[in-house]
Amino acid sequence: YLNADKVLVGGFSCPRAGGDARAVFCCGFQDVKYCCDDPHSFFPYEHSYMWWLSVGALVGLSIAAVVLFAFIITVCVLCYLFISTKPRSKLDTGLSLQMAGKTGC
Repeated sequence: YLNADKVLVGGFSCPRAGGDARAVFCCGFQDVKYCCDDPHSFFPYEHSYMWWLSVGALVGLSIAAVVLFAFIITVCVLCYLFISTKPRSKLDTGLSLQMAGKTGC
């Protein structure tokens, strides 16, 4: 087969000589082949590598969620303070309006 660099790779059988005796399956993609012990394996990485990647993603998402939550709480508090400090009635100017043309006698 041809690898990603378009170099011809010679065939091999699983398990390889000097390799893990449990790796009896040929796994991988068209350009990356390797022997593995799980016929449904797609990546030549240990599961712990993928687990740490998942933990990093969860930590990042958790931090983003906390920041978003803090932003929403801040907006709600500021809106409440803005609404509660508005005057509820119009200011009294001390003058009352009268109709023009009417006399009070």
